[in-house]
Formats: sequence, structure tokens, C-alpha cells
Amino acid sequence: MEWDVGLISGPDGQDWRVPVSELSNRQERLSKALAENGIKSAMIDDPVELYWLTGGRQNGIFLIGADGSGIENTHWVRRSLDRAKYESGGSASPHQISKQPRMSELEDSLRRCGNTEKPAMLLGKVPVERWSFINNKISSMEGEINDCTQILYSLREEKSKWEIEMLKESGDINKRMFQAVEDYGGLGRTELEIASVADSISRDLGFGGRIRMRKWPMDCDRVVIASGPSGSVPSYFDSAIGGLGASPISSLGAGFRKVRENEPVLVDIVHLHRGYVSDCTRIFSAGKISELWHSRLEDMVEVRKAVVTSLGKGDNCSKAWEIGYSLASEMGHSENLMGMGKDQSSFLGHSVGLELDETPVVARGFDRPLPKGGTMAVEPKVIHPEGSIGNEDTWFRSSEGMECLTAGDSFPVYTEW
Repeated sequence: MEWDVGLISGPDGQDWRVPVSELSNRQERLSKALAENGIKSAMIDDPVELYWLTGGRQNGIFLIGADGSGIENTHWVRRSLDRAKYESGGSASPHQISKQPRMSELEDSLRRCGNTEKPAMLLGKVPVERWSFINNKISSMEGEINDCTQILYSLREEKSKWEIEMLKESGDINKRMFQAVEDYGGLGRTELEIASVADSISRDLGFGGRIRMRKWPMDCDRVVIASGPSGSVPSYFDSAIGGLGASPISSLGAGFRKVRENEPVLVDIVHLHRGYVSDCTRIFSAGKISELWHSRLEDMVEVRKAVVTSLGKGDNCSKAWEIGYSLASEMGHSENLMGMGKDQSSFLGHSVGLELDETPVVARGFDRPLPKGGTMAVEPKVIHPEGSIGNEDTWFRSSEGMECLTAGDSFPVYTEW
């Protein structure tokens, strides 16, 4: 019995597969980077990197040879083989696809592909148990298993034109989620009730249910709503805003608190379109917020502008951090910027792509610029016991400077219900 691969599609039958030209280009770039680093081959089995290289995240291993190695790029698939073939472009796929060999046959299979040395692996991602298991199965091959994690991370920092289009579409949907929050939110609504309408838009338009992060053991809710003092509640998450969360196991984001009059309600929305992250924050209230809160919001908008300008000029991300932090400190926010006291976070922006926490970051230690083609969410926020306020959009660095991929000026930084 056969199933129909034609069932796999986007809305109204759209072909949502990654273009074969994208896969070919990515594999070529990785092959050249491996050669430049003196690595003969790499064996990739992380879902995000598999999707980036093969167009799917089927259970399997992608073997890629360095430029000039003679090793043929091969996707070994445990399941589903048929789906892996379809998702990588069918007969136009830029790599070979076959059933994954038994692990007892892994070393022989690698040798038949031209490997004499142990292939590199994503040691920054795979569990130690996985590394140990693989290493044992290929123990008689030459050398040691090198780490290719940073090579992949570096390649993915610069997005292609197609990836930027995906991010723009993600940003458009993100804006529609804010419009739903504007239409539905208000006095007496719980944070979770408001989050649910944004969630519905996201799901209707293709969100797959998973936000991927590199930093272990981080996970993330895509709609963080913090009303009034909820915005001061810290969590496990390495960010300015924690929020109440729905329960101790989901201790990030929206909770059961109801919106009250004249308090800031911070709404931080993440959407993924075909895997690509958009991240945006806006402020709402039921009734007017005080002049003090208005002043704090205006300050954060100015900090955001300063950071974005710095990044657009090609400044190192560490310099953009110093510019933003110094400006916020001059405004009197040093004790409340991105958190309070021991719960402060030390960044003002994070790169996004297929993962929420990509590199580089607007923080100390990132002494290099956001590359042209890089995408960054810039998000200065201040936290006080009675609430939180700030602003965030996702940006793309082009040859002309920084271009906004999310709501930008088309949706106000502050809205009264």
C-alpha cells in the first residue's frame, strides 16, 4: 500500500518545499567551509541542520564531503525515506538518498563513500551518549571526530534572498497576530485568553508547533503576555521578560492574571513561517498608562533606534551593546534594563533564523558586526515591580543598512484597547 506524497503541501496546495537551488547552494558552501578547515567530511543528524541542508527533518544522517574530497553527499534515512526524497526535490534532489545502514555497518558504509577518516559531527548539539555511540561504531577509522558546529552556525548567519522572503512573510503574519490582540484584548481578559487569539492566527497560517533554540535546555512560548506586575516575574528564560506562565512546567509567558485598568501590557510575539522566526514586541493597555510609563517606552524606542543604527553602520555587536547600554544608563535605566537585580539579562538583541537564539548577539564579547544578510531582533525593555515596557522588531542588514521585517512603523508601539 502506498501513500500520496501530494498530500504534503502548504495552503491551497502551495509547494512549501525548500527550493533545490537553495539546498545546492548550502551544500556547496558547507563543502568549501569544511575544506578550508581541514575537515574531509561531516555527518549531520540535528533536525534544524538537516532541514537547512536537505529540505526536511526526517530521522536520518546527512553525510557531506569537503570540496575536492570525492565524497558524494548522501542522505541516509531511517524514516520516512519516501518523504525525504519528496522534500529534497524528488528527482532533482542535489544529493543521494537511501535507506540508512544498520549502525553495525556504519563504518563500512562510510568507507564505501570514500571516507578513511572519522567524519566531523555537531558536537555542540548532539548528546554525549550519541557521540560515544557513533565513535564506538567507527572506532577503527583514522583520526578523531572533529566539531563542525560553529562552521554550520557561521554559514547560517548570512541569509539568502529566499530566506529573507520567508522571514518577511513570517513578519507579516506576526503583525496579523498583533492585530488580533488589538481586536480581542482588553479589560478583564486573562493573559492566556489574549494569547489564544494570537495563537489561532499563527496556527491558521502555518505555524508548526515548535520554536527551536540552540541553548540547552531552553524552550520558548511564542506569545508572551505580561500584564502589569506579571512583567516583573522572572523565569528560567534568558531574557528580560518571564511572565507568570500557565503552570510551573510552563513558567514562561501568559498566565491567568486579568488585565486591569491603566497598566502596561507587554505582548511579545514569535511566529515561525516555514521554520523562520520573526520576533516582535508591542505595548497595550486598558485605559491610559501614566506619563512615567510613556517616558520609559519613549526611552526604549530611542535605545532601539541607536542600536539599529549602530548595527546598520557595520559596528561590532559589542559596540552596539555599549551604545545602547550607555544611552539607557544616561536615561536612568541601568538597574532595570532587561530585568531587575540578579535577574537582569545582558543583551539588547539576538539573531534569528531557523532558531530563536542564533548568533551574533548584541552583547559584550561579540566583537564582530552583524553580517550583511544577517537578521536580528532588537528588544530593549525595562522591568519594574509594577510592570514592564519596551519595544522589539526583527531586522535584516542589507547593503543599504537595516530593514525592518516585522511590524515596524505600520503598527504603533503603544495601543489603548
